[in-house]
Amino acid sequence: MADRSQQGAAGGQDSQDTDGIRTFPFPVDLSVGGVGMQVGPMGAGHTWHADAPLHRVHRIDFHVVMFFSAGPVRHMVDFAEYEAGAGDVLWIRPGQVHRFSEESEYRGTVLTMQPGFLPRATVEATGLYRYDLPPLLRPDEERLAALHASLAQLRREYEDTSLPLSLHTAVLRHQLTAFLLRLAHLAASSAEAERRRADTTFTLFRDAVEEGFATNHSVSAYADALAVSRRTLVRAVRAATGETPKGFIDKRVVLEAKRLLAHTDLPIGRVGVAVGFPDAANFSKFFHQHTDMTPAAFRAELRQTAGAG
Repeated sequence: MADRSQQGAAGGQDSQDTDGIRTFPFPVDLSVGGVGMQVGPMGAGHTWHADAPLHRVHRIDFHVVMFFSAGPVRHMVDFAEYEAGAGDVLWIRPGQVHRFSEESEYRGTVLTMQPGFLPRATVEATGLYRYDLPPLLRPDEERLAALHASLAQLRREYEDTSLPLSLHTAVLRHQLTAFLLRLAHLAASSAEAERRRADTTFTLFRDAVEEGFATNHSVSAYADALAVSRRTLVRAVRAATGETPKGFIDKRVVLEAKRLLAHTDLPIGRVGVAVGFPDAANFSKFFHQHTDMTPAAFRAELRQTAGAG
């Protein structure tokens, strides 16, 4: 069984949503002084809820930030599988559906935050509800050291019970804000870096398709040639065009076929060969699927229109 990432049983009643996905509340009774945050180790015996089958999908109604000291750890967040290693950070926001991995050992430090613990201005400044930002963050050595130092200070304050509760809570809010501002900056800059990588990946893919569409219609082959995973290529092309890599390739093939049918006298079989279909029947089927017309009908209609003009 995978190790889990928080302590003991939850302080409130978990709920079963209408969609059948269980939601666990923030375990207030386990916080030092009952404050709206926790910070502590991940490891054996730690869980959101004593009897929660966390290897199944579930929701939580609070924020979770996991700092991994070992890996690899595979964790699903909103239908995407993420693999984290030592030095990586995973930020899960309220309402996101996620699942722990039974095969992974969760080691490191986990921070949880109850919605409402921080004032609205801080929530806005730290992007607590930026669901568009990636859950998995990979800080460089300098940023990771700064985050660890800030988190260590926050943990010391969290565990220090020498102050009156009201003052203890105020200090925690300030320390938590400082930490989250660093984390939010990392998340935003990671998203921008990912966007630039996606732009670069799409540009390289577009150029490769332009050069090879007449003979290569395979998404996997393009991904291999660009040294990226198929999933990465799908994300990049979808972000740039709103369509899949296969759709992008097919659109380019259809465009070239239309050009040749409209502006040359090549036999239809030769047109098919020119865009990667040695078999004329397969070309005709492909063209019809994408245009609702056979190649012959497309050519005839264009020539009839041109003659009428």
